[in-house]
Amino acid sequence: MTNHPNTRAPILVADDDGDIRESLEMLLQFEGFEVWTARDGEEAWKRLQREVEGGRPPHAVLTDLKMPGLDGLQLLERIQSLPAPPPVVMISGHGDVATAVEAMQKGAANFLEKPLDERRVRVTLHHVLRTDQLERENKRLRSKIGEAHRLVGSSSVMQALRQSLEQVAQAGASVLITGENGAGKEVIARALHAHSARAGGPFVTVNCAAIPSELIESELFGHEKGSFTGATERRIGHFEAADGGTLFLDEIGDMPLAAQAKVLRALENLEITRVGGSQSYPVDIRVLAATNADLQAAVEAKEFRMDLFYRLNVVPLRAPALREHPEDIPELVTHLLERSAERTGRRAPTVEPAAMELLQAQPWPGNVRQLRNVLQAACVFAEGDTLGQADFERVLQDGPGLATPRAEGGATWEELLQAESFEDFKNQSEAQFFQARLERNGGNIKRTAEELGMQRSHLYKKLDRYELR
Repeated sequence: MTNHPNTRAPILVADDDGDIRESLEMLLQFEGFEVWTARDGEEAWKRLQREVEGGRPPHAVLTDLKMPGLDGLQLLERIQSLPAPPPVVMISGHGDVATAVEAMQKGAANFLEKPLDERRVRVTLHHVLRTDQLERENKRLRSKIGEAHRLVGSSSVMQALRQSLEQVAQAGASVLITGENGAGKEVIARALHAHSARAGGPFVTVNCAAIPSELIESELFGHEKGSFTGATERRIGHFEAADGGTLFLDEIGDMPLAAQAKVLRALENLEITRVGGSQSYPVDIRVLAATNADLQAAVEAKEFRMDLFYRLNVVPLRAPALREHPEDIPELVTHLLERSAERTGRRAPTVEPAAMELLQAQPWPGNVRQLRNVLQAACVFAEGDTLGQADFERVLQDGPGLATPRAEGGATWEELLQAESFEDFKNQSEAQFFQARLERNGGNIKRTAEELGMQRSHLYKKLDRYELR
């Protein structure tokens, strides 16, 4: 324990027995800790308050259960009232074990029984400190994940969406999220998961349109070894991978009809059968689905199963288009630039007022995703830490009115011809070609694929590659 990661971490010891205080102080100092001692609970509480105010709280508290005045249980209650309470280890006599267990039920991390055994003290403290460290790291990561997928915006539109999300998150019902491409449907899905009772479980995303029809059953439900050519080993599908958590079926409107029937059966029975297998496996999942298509019209056109539609559309949520809440653009710009800065390790640039007005005046057919791409492109050309109107006009095709970001940072034809290799030229020009066709079809991927004579799954891969969706 000499090389413990919390070496020189302060430990507070409270005990009215001077011999125990001294032995614990010697043991913990030998192990590399800084030790603070107190003769009773009141003295320990005053020292704790002073150190917390000074920004250096103890990493753990070891306190005797029976002390005159403020005893161990009362001290525990006060410690638990702190915003970030350190773990507390109770020291009890043989006859006080039941009370020590009661203390653990009230928040104590562990207890030590007298007479104290040095090895037991070391092992217990090591475990308590390690557990506390992991719990704090877990909270930090959850907070970071929540920040990455929070709904940004203070407009009435976003406030209403946020309120609906909070009401729906704790329910176990299926949710169908609708909205245009780039409006933030996956962000809504992740926020629902993060605020639900399943937050500790997996969040599995399936892009139904990007999976070839002949593989979708295997992708969703898995397959057994030898079930088809190329199945060289057993594979777990997305339904099983999401067990205990949330399954997000993105672009559900593009799922083939044959697969829809099997998905419906899996959702109703909450069990799946792998391709080539005969055994059923139960799954505990919550299903969220998203689409930019009119599923009601697809049902009427016999392109989507009515029973699956009603199974998914238990609770409908709609991601608003960016043009419906332009007042949120300044807040979104700040959020997107800060996230980009975190990834690149650079300082987030500021945006001049005139440039912000320009951004708020755009129709944004590609919604928040398009705004993000424009910001990334503008940062490429910007000189210094400030983005001005000229920086954005440079990346808006045919002037500021259309607000269509050029592929790969806004390359003009002359700039394309300056590409360092044929591969660079091909990638940049291909990205611009798909962007233009997508815009011409109003963001409708199905219509764009038909116009280009491509499979939708192939088009989705291209759009994902160039971050055009």
